[in-house]
This record gives sequence, structure tokens and C-alpha cells, in this order.
Amino acid sequence: MDKKFYLQGPEDEMEFMPIIPLNEEEEANADEQAIPAELPILPLRNTVLFPGVVIPITVGRDKSIKAVNDAYKADKLIGVVAQKDSNVEEPVVSDLEDIGTVAKIVKLIKMPDGGTTIIIQGRKRFKIEEITTDDPYFKAKIKVLPEENLKGDADFEAMVGSIKDLAGQIVGLSPNLPSEAAIILKNIENPSFLIHFVSSNLNSDIKEKQKLLEISNIKARAELLMNLMQTELQYAELKNKVTNKTRNELDKQQREYFLQQQMKAIKEELGGDNVAEVKDMQKKAETKKWPKAAKEMFTKGVEKLERMHPSTPDYSVTYNHLDLMLDLPWAEYTEDQYDLKKSKKILDHDHYGMQKIKERILEYLAVLKLKGDMKSPILCFLGPPGIGKTSLGKSIAAAINRKYVRVSLGGLHDESEIRGHRKTYIGAMPGRIIQSIRKIKSSNPVMILDEIDKVGNTVHGDPSSALLEVLDPEQNNSFYDNYLELEYDLSKVLFIATANNISNIQPALRDRLEIIDLSGYAVEEKIEIAKRHLMPKQKEMHGLTESSFKLSDSVLQKIIEDYTRESGVRELDRQLASVMRYQAKELVIKGKLKATITNNDIEKILGKPRYSNDLYKIANMPGVAVGLAWTYVGGDILFIETQLSEGKGELKLTGNLGNVMKESASTALTYLEANCKKVNIDPATFNKKDIHIHVPEGAVPKDGPSAGITMLSALASAFTGRKIKPYLAMTGEITLRGQVLPVGGIKEKVLAAKRAGLKEIIMCWQNEKDVEEINSQYIKGIKFHYVKTMQQVLELALV
Repeated sequence: MDKKFYLQGPEDEMEFMPIIPLNEEEEANADEQAIPAELPILPLRNTVLFPGVVIPITVGRDKSIKAVNDAYKADKLIGVVAQKDSNVEEPVVSDLEDIGTVAKIVKLIKMPDGGTTIIIQGRKRFKIEEITTDDPYFKAKIKVLPEENLKGDADFEAMVGSIKDLAGQIVGLSPNLPSEAAIILKNIENPSFLIHFVSSNLNSDIKEKQKLLEISNIKARAELLMNLMQTELQYAELKNKVTNKTRNELDKQQREYFLQQQMKAIKEELGGDNVAEVKDMQKKAETKKWPKAAKEMFTKGVEKLERMHPSTPDYSVTYNHLDLMLDLPWAEYTEDQYDLKKSKKILDHDHYGMQKIKERILEYLAVLKLKGDMKSPILCFLGPPGIGKTSLGKSIAAAINRKYVRVSLGGLHDESEIRGHRKTYIGAMPGRIIQSIRKIKSSNPVMILDEIDKVGNTVHGDPSSALLEVLDPEQNNSFYDNYLELEYDLSKVLFIATANNISNIQPALRDRLEIIDLSGYAVEEKIEIAKRHLMPKQKEMHGLTESSFKLSDSVLQKIIEDYTRESGVRELDRQLASVMRYQAKELVIKGKLKATITNNDIEKILGKPRYSNDLYKIANMPGVAVGLAWTYVGGDILFIETQLSEGKGELKLTGNLGNVMKESASTALTYLEANCKKVNIDPATFNKKDIHIHVPEGAVPKDGPSAGITMLSALASAFTGRKIKPYLAMTGEITLRGQVLPVGGIKEKVLAAKRAGLKEIIMCWQNEKDVEEINSQYIKGIKFHYVKTMQQVLELALV
């Protein structure tokens, strides 16, 4: 039976050749051929030939070709030895091993390229006794080494069985060897040939194989072979393990790739592919300075988006959420401008007056410049409409080189407008704070929270309470938006709230605000504001920038006093717009304009004066007193009218009065009853007369602790028949002990008295400090009386 083995030859020989080992009969016949004492020597660089083994050799060196040709022509026997160093091209005697194998040249083949290939079979081991010549090739005297026969040795036979088993395992683990090789190895019965055959094909280096060849004791040779095979088996197992692991990983990658391609094909078939959108998002995300939590959430969101089809409802929810995260300016800040002189110049240019606020902003900038960083304060500009609270915020943003954004809170009644909706709701969106940050693309803008006192409170939640976290400098560095589902740092935002009435702001929210009062403007201030800001703006809006007509101070004063009744300048701006429209019409019709507008022109343009001060200048009958009141639109003048009639001493109050004013009227009446002798009032009068106190304009609600001394004076005037001093106004609260208490809103009240043409004002002595804060030029011509007791009020008020 033919036995074929595919064995690897030397590096410079043929890669694989069929090997046909001799059977025992052929081997016995081969041994009968006598081996001469001198043989040609063929040095091999990359292999060791063992007895009984057939291998192919490609002969390339000239000396070797000549030796092979001569041997083939003679008895076909040649001595094969290994080189000590395979890198030596032209070996000398010292480069040859001493032990080799006598080989028979089975076949000689001339190759087309001029080389020679021989198939040789190992016969007997030999030892070189002497090199007789090296020209034209090596020849040597040799001594044939005998082989032991260990048939019947149980230990040796066990070794042979182990060698077969090890060889079978190695073949099973080696993918390059055919599986039939293990069967053929088991069928080899000659132990000597088995050992030599396995040794020849062992994956060991040349030195190890040469060592096997040199061992005379075949049992010792078998033992060394087993050790080498154990090493090779371990190497084969490790290599197989690594190969399988690598193959599994590659299989997994190929499987994932295949599934991804299938998913892509399915998406394309369904008509949607979001690969471009996802890649665009990932590209944008590379440039973001993410907090760790935001980065993790974005990564998870993108992975989720990749698995979703664009037509599913959840896709748009996830996409919009990720889009918001990309649009938010995480840790992106504008650089503050610390030039205080330039900032002051900008504030002065944009707004006339308001020195207190300007100083506060400059203080903030100074601290920021010295410290480098600080928690932004929460400022609240409190004052009547039309005085420039919102526009002042824009000027502050320009002064410190920050972006400006306005959030209108008027009428807000849903908490989610501040904190955002949860993504589970249809139409969910982030809160207005996060939306504003997203729109302005800066994490440190100046944010105006307009009309914070007009936030509603309904069943949908309390927005005022939601604002507590936004406006608390200790908490807003981790503001949580329900839609964003992340904490966002608002500590660098300069919040500026505006309000008309502080009493409407929730107490807990008010506690977090730094209240800055913006009182109304005096007539002189309004004139300056009109000249510096309102007139140029209205001229530009009406196409009159090229026209050079003027409005004198006296004309502006007439517009202010006769056509407006306000603390701010909004109505004044509207009246000036009416003037500009008239001038535009005149210019278009006549082609030219008068150089100066007079008071008569104003009456022609705006009509007859709407307001008159004459009504307030003289109280021409007893029982009528002029009071000063503060409203959310500024200071105002009001009459307190008292009338006595026959009756039983009942007190009647009309004029839509609040509880505080009703209590003030009762207190004033009780004080007069208790002190009637000091005021020269007959005690019996209180039981014979009914008292009616009325405050005109009954449709307007009136309340507050300001009309106490006014009601006292009106009642005293009615009971005594003495008139109230003309051109006199008063404000202050009263007690049963006869004391006068201080009240608020002094500047607005004093300016209202000034606008009304009044000459004297009575107020509590503790309000003197408030009067001193008003520019003396604005209250020129008004005489102030500071009182401590209610008796002093009556002495001053009654004529």
C-alpha cells in the first residue's frame, strides 16, 4: 500500500513533495547494497536527513551539483550532512557537522532554470573520519554507525506508542497537515522508521534535529523526541487557541457588519436613513466642552437614535433633545469688559439720571475686575411703568460687553414655562430660561426677567416658586430643567428683574432679590430725556432726521404738564410722536417747516390741555384736603372731601376705599372726639351730625397708609368750619396716641405735588431723609413741614 506524506522541505528547496517510505522488504534489500568507505559529501543548509526518510532537495551550488551528478552516475550513494550555520554560502570543512546520513539518490531531475532537484532516501547514519578533498567537492572517509534493535523492550514499545499518540494530536491541531497523516502514522510498524520520520518532520530547529541524529541509543533518541514533541504540542495548542479566539472575534465583527448592512438596507427600503443626521450630530459634539454627565447622556442618545427609524414618534423626541444639547452653550462665555470709565460713559449716554443704579452696576464691575469671578447678584428694578427699567438692562449688557436677552413673565401661570415640560408630554419643550440661553448662545448673558410681579398662580403650579431656584445664587449653578433632564449652570448669568409693585412679589422670591427703587422723573428730568433720547428717536422714526425744527424747554414743559400725568415718559413719547406726525404732514404738503414750534402750535397739534393744575391749587371750602398718594404708575394727587349732615354721628365712607384707608378715617374721627377741646370742637356735634368722607374717582380702587393726616385735616376742617390752607398737600399715617408715622414713595409724591403746582407739603419728620435724596433743583419752590404729632398737622393745615 502506497503511503504519501506531504512534508516541508528546506527553505531553498521544493515546498511540498510526496514521500514514499520503503516497506520492510525494500529496506532489507537496500541494506544489502554495500556502502563504500569514501563518499562525496553534500552539505544541507536547512534540514537534517534521517535514515529511511525520503526528501526532495533543490541543489543550487556548483560544487553540490557536480557531487550529485558524479554520485548519480556511480552507485547513487552520497553522504548528507547539515551545516552548522545555515547562512554560510560556501562552507568549509569546519562548517560541517560530523554526523550525517548516507543517502541514495532515488531520482534526479533537471529543472528548466538550470538547477537540479533530487529525491533522496536516508540509509544509515555515519561519522566523518577524514575529509580527503574539498575540490571540486567534498569527499570524506566515513564510518557507518550501527542501529540498535529493541524489539521486545516494553519500555521502548510504550515510548513508540506515546510518539504515535503525540504525533496524532499534533496533526489534529495543525491545520496545514491533512487529517489522513495521523492514520498513516499509526500504521507505521517499524519503530526506527517511525522515530526518524517524526524527527524529520518535527517543527524544531536544525540544532535539535542534529542532536537527535547524533544520539546512538535509539531509546534515548525516542525519549528526547518525546520531549520535543511535548513542546510542539503545547505550542500547537496555544496557537490553535489564539487562532480560534481571533477567528471568533472576526466572526463577531463580520456578523455585526452583516447585520448593520442589513439594517441599512431595510431602512433604505422603508424610505428613511438617518445616518447623515447622526454623523452630523457626532461631528458637532466633538467641538463641545461637555460636562461629564452631558457627554454620557448625549452618547447614549445618539446610540439610541442610530437604532431608530425616522418615521417613529420617539425619533423626533430624541432628535430634538439631542439638538437642544448641541445648541446649548455649555461653558461658553463672553469676556466681560472691565473698563469702568467706558461703562459709565455708555450708561450716561443711554439713560439720564438714575445715579443710584449706575453706581450699583459700576460697583459690581469693580468687584468682578478685582476678584475675577463672583456669583452674579439678582437685581430687581422697582418702579412705575415707562421709566426705562427694561431698556436699562440692555444698556448694562452693552456696558459690560455681554449678550442681552429678555424673558417676559407677565401673565405666566404655568410652572413648566420655567422648568420645562417632561419629554413624555406631547409638544414638550424646555423652559423659557433654557430656551433663552439656547437662543443667545452664551452662558453669561444679561437676562431681563420682565414684569416679575405679574406672575400668576393657578392649578398648573406656582411659577414664582419655580423661579426660586433660578434666582438663588446659592442654587442656580445646578438649575434642573425637566426637558433637558440635566443640571445647567446659571450662576454666571446676570439676572435683572423688573417690577411695578413689590407687594405682588412672593415673599420668598422677594427675599432673593436686591431691590433697587427707580422713582419717577421730575419735569426737569423729563425735559432732558425728551431732548436727548425721545426727540432724536421720533425724528428718525418719522423720516425727519434732516429737518432742523426745535422744541424749546418751555414747549416741552407744556406738553409734560398739560398733556401727561405719569412718572415715566411713555405717554410723553406718544405725544411727541403726534407732534412728529403733524410735522411730517406739514413737510409733505408745504415742502418746509417752521424753525420753532410754539405753545400755540402745540395746542393746535395736540388739542386743548387734558390736565389742569388749577383744580388742586385752591381748596375753596371747608372739609376738603389735598393728599399725596403712591400708585404703581407713580405719584398722584387726590382730594379727601368731608361733609357733615344732620343725623346721629354715623360715619359713611365712599370712593372705593380699601381697609387701610377706612381704618385711617375711623382713627382720625376717634382722635378728634378724644381731643375736641384742643381743636375747639363742640363734643355734642359728634352725636348730632352724620359724617360722610368721599374720595373722588370712585371707580379707582384706593388703599394704603398715606391718607391718615389728610383725613384728619379734612374732618377737622369740616367740624370747625375752617378752610385748609391753599396750595397745601400732605401725606402721613396717624395713631390714636396722636403721632404721625412715616410713609413710603416720597419722591413720587413730592414730584406729583410739584407737577400739580402745590407750594407746601406736610409729612412726618422721619421722611426728611427721603426728601434730601431728591435733587434740590427738581423741588425748588416747595416748602416742607416736618411734624411729629397730629396736633402740629392741624395747626399748620387749618387757616
